[in-house]
Amino acid sequence: MVGRISEVIRYRELIRNLVARDLKVRYRNSVLGFVWCLGNPLLMMTVFTVVFTILMPNGIEKYPIFILCALLPWNFFSTAVMDSIHSIVGNAHLIKKVYFPREVLPLSVVLSNLVNFLLALIVLFAMLFVFRVNLTPWALLLPAIIFIQVLFTLGLAFILSTLNVFYRDTGIIMEVVMLAWFFLTPIFYRIEDLVPQYARLMYWVNPMASLISSYRIILYHGAPPAFDFLIRTLITALAFLILGYLFFAHYSRIFGEEV
Repeated sequence: MVGRISEVIRYRELIRNLVARDLKVRYRNSVLGFVWCLGNPLLMMTVFTVVFTILMPNGIEKYPIFILCALLPWNFFSTAVMDSIHSIVGNAHLIKKVYFPREVLPLSVVLSNLVNFLLALIVLFAMLFVFRVNLTPWALLLPAIIFIQVLFTLGLAFILSTLNVFYRDTGIIMEVVMLAWFFLTPIFYRIEDLVPQYARLMYWVNPMASLISSYRIILYHGAPPAFDFLIRTLITALAFLILGYLFFAHYSRIFGEEV
């Protein structure tokens, strides 16, 4: 495993080129180009704000900030996961012709979506300024929370991209799973509004619930995150990454035959 990781590091230039390619392809035919990294979350924020403050008032103060703190990390997660599913099959022409560590494909997809997420954070910090939300020193934990989310996302990317090589309906199934996952994660509602035992259960079984709450606590509330759940989420993310990578590495040798 250490040897494979070292090999991936040696191919870092290829990873950089694949990330750049993904970003260019995504906005190739778009009039606004990379501006959509900033405009898209604003449009989504507006829709949720209209629905949950005007049509269905929920009493949450500064709701645009409340929703953005959760929506941006979720968009990063869901888009990275869904894009990574096709990262192997979609690059069959490369796999059949050129040797390179296959793991760079899902890795580059996750990293390209990470770049989009980091650009979208510009919108969030601008909105924090507009709504006069004072950042506290706890906001310095933001890189650590992002890092945990990247680990978890990458672990899922390895697993799902491998499954899709052998079961091409993986993407269709995951569309339903991701929709259910969205509603089971406290994105447009407060986890405190749930029945207490269900709220605690959500923290235990849903790593994204813990991550979303951590983003919201340090940025929206300016308070320390629940470190017990955050540490548990880190352990879960590392477990997914290690198991996902081992699963991917085991089957990567026959990808060329299957795709």
